Amino acid sequence: MIAPRIDRRTLLRGAGVCLGLPMLECMASGSGQSKPTSSQRMLIISNNLGVLPKPFFPTTTGHTYTLSPYLSKLAEYRRDFTVFSGLSHPGVVGGHSTENCFLTAARGPTKSGFRNTISLDQYAAEKLGQSTRFPSLNLGVNIDKANRSLSWTRDGVLLPAEDNASSLFRKMFIQGNPSAVRQQIQRLEERGSILDTLLDDAKRFSSTLGTDDKARLAQYLNSVREVEGQLQTAREWELKPKPATNQAMPADIHDKKLFFQKFELMLSMAHLALETDSTRIVTLMVDAFATPVFNLRNQENTTDGYHNLSHHGQAPDKVKQLEDADHRQMELLSHLLKRLANTMDGHQRLLDQTMVLYGS
Repeated sequence: MIAPRIDRRTLLRGAGVCLGLPMLECMASGSGQSKPTSSQRMLIISNNLGVLPKPFFPTTTGHTYTLSPYLSKLAEYRRDFTVFSGLSHPGVVGGHSTENCFLTAARGPTKSGFRNTISLDQYAAEKLGQSTRFPSLNLGVNIDKANRSLSWTRDGVLLPAEDNASSLFRKMFIQGNPSAVRQQIQRLEERGSILDTLLDDAKRFSSTLGTDDKARLAQYLNSVREVEGQLQTAREWELKPKPATNQAMPADIHDKKLFFQKFELMLSMAHLALETDSTRIVTLMVDAFATPVFNLRNQENTTDGYHNLSHHGQAPDKVKQLEDADHRQMELLSHLLKRLANTMDGHQRLLDQTMVLYGS
């Protein structure tokens, strides 16, 4: 007997409660498939002050290379990661301003008139983002929202990072009341009506143009039609119930001194977003530059802000504090990999379906 195919986001409903179903065999996408399909994910993490290179990079090569002091924290997953060294973006020079080009590789960030380009995550979101409620999620830790982000649009516009965990949780899991949903759909329909009018006017205007201008206008109209498609998708998502989770709403951490606690919290939110298929593309910018004196462990604080520590001048005390901070980061990264490895996506580990990039 062939079981009917059901949508992966089907929910059990009863007594006002929604419960998300696990991945089932009948959720396979094709009639001839016997196993559920899995989707590739992308999670990109960047600390804009990086780590100390000597204890991070291995000194040996080959399959049996010796793990560095930092990478030893990830020993359990050494078969799951690859270390790249000696890589840089050509023409991306100029100190801290280069961090905005981490995923764009746009040249000359310090030059007058510099304009950034589309980031890797947004390029992927253009191709894959319509399959989930959120095409991508852009998160931050101690982020300077006005000036720093890993995510940039095709027009080089910064996409502010979300550093409020409870706000992100509400977006992902708290269903709006029927009135709020209707209002949001109405807003989307109004935007769609504006675009419809724009397209009608553009078609009439096109008849008055020369060949080259008609080509430029056609290119523009294609972009407008893409927006129309995105609006339609947004309307459809508004009518779908949000996924259920047994996680409690997180408590926000506002104190920048609790740097690692905030880092761990946002990594947990990134994992939750991927686990529930709320999105398949996540970036997390760890803004160490904007982090003042911070807690290392056991209520022990650093003697200076993160940025000043990075200008250590080989001072032993500052180097030791940076090493401790780097070790904490590696511990958090190891914990993330463990959570991804312990989460099943169909018949595979979520880790096997997720490209995790960590760098600066």
